[in-house]
Amino acid sequence: MQKDSIFIKQQLTPYLFLLPAIVVLTLTVFWPALEAFYLSFTRYEYDLTQMPEWVGFANLRRLWADAVFWQTLRNTLLYLVGVVPILVIAPLGMAILVNQKLRGINWFRASFYTPVVISMVVAGIAWKFLYAENGLLNQLLKQLGLGSGVPWLTSPSWAIFSVMAVTVWKGLGYYMVIYLAGLQSIPTDLYEAAAIDGSDGVRKHWDITVPLMRPYLVLVAVISAISATKVFEEVYIMTQGGPRNSSKTVVYYLYEQAFQNLEMSYACTIGLVLFLVILGLSILNLKLSTKQL
Repeated sequence: MQKDSIFIKQQLTPYLFLLPAIVVLTLTVFWPALEAFYLSFTRYEYDLTQMPEWVGFANLRRLWADAVFWQTLRNTLLYLVGVVPILVIAPLGMAILVNQKLRGINWFRASFYTPVVISMVVAGIAWKFLYAENGLLNQLLKQLGLGSGVPWLTSPSWAIFSVMAVTVWKGLGYYMVIYLAGLQSIPTDLYEAAAIDGSDGVRKHWDITVPLMRPYLVLVAVISAISATKVFEEVYIMTQGGPRNSSKTVVYYLYEQAFQNLEMSYACTIGLVLFLVILGLSILNLKLSTKQL
C-alpha cells in the first residue's frame, strides 16, 4: 500500500509543478483562443455591450467576398517571399564574418546586433524620416544625380518594399546570433581536414558549414516566416496600410476591423485564417526538422 502511494506521488508530482503554468496559459492563451473561435461564428460588433448573435458561416462568406482581405493576404505573402530569403541567407554570411578570431570582433558583433535592441517604434519613426520626400535618402540620390527622389512611402509601388527593408534591417542581427551559436558548435578539426583535402576559402563553407547548419537554417526560415505573417508595428508606424491598401497586411487589417470599426466577430474570423496559415508553417517546420534529423 505504501509503495502504491509513493508511486502515485511520483506520478503526480511533475503535474503539480506544471499546474501553475497550465493555469496561466489557460487563462491567457487557451481560453481567449476558444472565445475568439466562437466569436468568429457570431455577430458581435459596434455595441459591444450586447451578447453575440450566432450567424454560422456568415463571416466566412463575407471574408471570401472581401476584396480588401484578399489584397492584404497577397501583401502578406509578398512580405513572406520578399523578407524570408534575405533573413535566411544574409545573417549566415554575417555570422561567418563575425565568427573570425580577429581583434575587436566583439565590436562588430555588437554593432550588427544593435538594431535588434532598438524599439520598433523608434526605428519606424527614424526610418520614416529617412524615407520622407526631403529625407536623407532622397537628398543622397539627388546629390548622386540619380533623379529627384523616390516616393518611398507614398507610392503604392514602393511602400511595402520600403517597410520590408526596415523588417530586414531590424532582424538581421537577431538571426545572426542564432547562426553564430551554430557555427561555434562546429569542430575546427573539420575545417582543418577540409583544408588538407583542398577545400578552403568559400568552398569550405559550402562543403562543411551549410550541411551542418541545416537545422539552424530550417529554424530561422520558419521563425522569420511566422514573424513575416504577423508583421504589424512597421506598417502601423510608417504607412498605416497605405497608400490605397498597398502595404496593409492581414494583422493590420485585423486590428483595423477590431479596434477601429469595432467588428470583433469579423476580426476573429480574420484571426482564424491567420492561425491556420501559421499552423501550416509550424507543421512545415516539424516535417522539415524531422527530415533533417
